[in-house]
Order: sequence, then structure tokens, then C-alpha cells
Amino acid sequence: MPTLLLTHPASYDHVMPDGHPERPERMRAVEDALADPRFAALIRDQAPLGQLDSVALCHNDHYIDELRHVAPTHGIVYIDGDTSMSPGTWEAALRGVGGAVAATDAVMKGYATNAFVATRPPGHHAEINKPMGFCFFGNAAIAARHARRQYGLDRVAVIDFDVHHGNGTQDIFWADPSVMYCSTHQMPLFPGTGASNERGEHDTVVNAPLQSGDGSVKFRAAFDDLILPQLRAFAPELIVISAGFDAHYRDPLGGLELRAEDFNWVTRKLMDLADHTAGGRVVSVLEGGYDLQGLAESVDAHVTALMHG
Repeated sequence: MPTLLLTHPASYDHVMPDGHPERPERMRAVEDALADPRFAALIRDQAPLGQLDSVALCHNDHYIDELRHVAPTHGIVYIDGDTSMSPGTWEAALRGVGGAVAATDAVMKGYATNAFVATRPPGHHAEINKPMGFCFFGNAAIAARHARRQYGLDRVAVIDFDVHHGNGTQDIFWADPSVMYCSTHQMPLFPGTGASNERGEHDTVVNAPLQSGDGSVKFRAAFDDLILPQLRAFAPELIVISAGFDAHYRDPLGGLELRAEDFNWVTRKLMDLADHTAGGRVVSVLEGGYDLQGLAESVDAHVTALMHG
């Protein structure tokens, strides 16, 4: 079965202050990369508008109400030093939620083997009741919880290879034995979480921190030696990928020195595992990646793997 690609023009309407790395041009880089004829077989559709009951799977009602209240009708509202909202932010964030849910539905119902949701803003830093790190709603976490609620899955895994630790995803699933959260990330680096001894209440959090300059060999070893064995033992029925590409060597926000081939490699590894435990079901959502060339190369490698294994 084919790979599904979900995007939406609203991603361009989330406007950030001048010079901010999480800029609308990221979407153009992704779309240009996937316009290559090699990706003609993708099923392409628009991400629907997410529903607030989906958001509430991972974020509390007070947080949702407060965020909606501060969303501006003009200008920019600064939430913190890194995170701000423009008039287009609310819809853009809900399109990310809707895309993650729709991708999960398509994969679970067998319309597609796997899916890639290319929207912004990213989501993995958004905690249960706190936006941060460019993020408002945890799209990958919402996909996992939706799969549990809607399809009765007993075990879902979220795997995160963004250069920054997904503190929000970890926060959401810290006490949830049904979801395993695994992350490679650079330490020390924002947001400061993700030490190897952070295991969750049910030993279902797997952190594999790396150091600046570690590169491909140590990144792959973290998966081969730590993450993949624990995922195999957990046997997830769906794999959700937080696909951040800011560990690419060109990226200005990290220093892990990965290459596009590393993202192809890890995607194929996760697909192989999904074939054994999850009927091949994989949902991937875009997180970071702030050098436009590095982002384009990495998305190319990631989606090529999704399409061809």
C-alpha cells in the first residue's frame, strides 16, 4: 500500500518574529523536496482541522482555553522567549493535530501502510499544560492516544530523533504504561531533560542522550544497542515517529552531525520493527529541522524510506 502525505497551507500562516528559525520557509523546503518525480506515488491530501477533544487527549482543558484566549487577531503575542503566536497560529496548530489524527486513522484502517504529516508548528515540547520550544500541541502524543482510544490498541510507541529532547511527550506519557517513549537527543541542550535515568513510572521511557559531535556511529549504536531491543520487547502495535531533522550536520540549533542517510537508516529500522509487531503501521509527524537544505535532504531520505523500506 502507498504512503500518505498530509500537509496544509495554514502552516504558512503561523508567522514568527523576524530571524526566528521556525519559519514558514521550512514548509516550502519540505514541499519542494517532495515535488520531485520520485515521490509521485505518494497519496497527497490536506490535513483536516483538529478537534479540541483530540487535543484534550494530551492537554488539560484549562491550558486549551488559555491558549485559545491569548491567540491574537493581529500582531504577535510572545508566550516565552522562543514561542509566540500570530493570527494564523491557532489554525496551524489545529491542522497539525488534525493531520496526526487523520494519518493514524488512515494507517489503522488500512488506507495507507504509513503516513507523513508535514505541518508546523512542531509539537514535542508542549507539556500537558505548558507551551514551549516553538510547540503548542503534542501532535505525536495525540496520535498515540487517539490510536489507543479509537482502536483499542494496548501498546503504542513514540520514537523521537529530534536533536532536542521531547520533554512534552515524556511529560504526557510519564505515568502511562501503554505508551513507550524513546528518544535520541543531544545533551546538554534545550530543554535540559532526557537523562538516561529518566525512565517513567512504568519503565516505559527510554532516553539515549548523545553529545555534540557524536555523529552517525553513536546515533546508530544508540538505536541498535538500547532503543530497538526495548521496543522489540514492548512489541508496539503502532509506531509514531517524532521526525525532527535538526540533528543534521547543517542545522544551526544542534551539533550531532548526522547525515540524511542516518534518517533513512533509522526510518527503515523502525519500519522493520513495525513489520514484526504492528502490521507495518507507522505514522510520522514533522518536528524540528531549521536549515532549509538540511531539512529538504532529510525529509527526502525519510519519506523515501517510508515509501520503499
